[in-house]
Amino acid sequence: MLQTNPSSPDTLGADLRALRKSRGLTLMDMADGLGRSVGWLSQVERDLSEPSISDLREIAALLSVPISMLFRHEAAPAHEAGYVVRQGTRRPMGSHTAGLVEELLSPDLTDDFEMVHSTFEPHSDIGAPVTRPTQEVGYLISGRLDLEIGGKPFHIHPGDSFRIKGEPFRWMNPYDAPAVAVWVIAPPVY
Repeated sequence: MLQTNPSSPDTLGADLRALRKSRGLTLMDMADGLGRSVGWLSQVERDLSEPSISDLREIAALLSVPISMLFRHEAAPAHEAGYVVRQGTRRPMGSHTAGLVEELLSPDLTDDFEMVHSTFEPHSDIGAPVTRPTQEVGYLISGRLDLEIGGKPFHIHPGDSFRIKGEPFRWMNPYDAPAVAVWVIAPPVY
């Protein structure tokens, strides 16, 4: 049984439920994919059971998220939990391999959207276009970023915003400075 601390609410279960639902998976689908029972998965989603590190690896692979996304992060003080995410307590997300560093700005993944802080390293490129079943809006804070949305090229500068609605897209930062953006993504994908 998971030991809960009132000043540090558990969010792993709620995040897993939100990720599962955003991918259109039922409890049965996910339990089958993990080779576990629906009862076990239900207890994990309700924070009544704590998955092992091996379970977390399998869950992360099934949901296509980095395992670090499922690790506990520094808890907010009780009066801020679910409301405020301090700069030093953001959860890292995504893969750094393509030169993209992302952090979750939302307190958890239980909303209909997520807010993400993205830093695109100089001379980085996602490579092949990506298509996600989402609606996304981004705002470039600093640097420059090249986007291709639905096959159309765009050069984004600080203060510019953009939208992606389930279309293939790719990003490139061929410049010498990092590009920093804030994204709102619905439904949550991380």
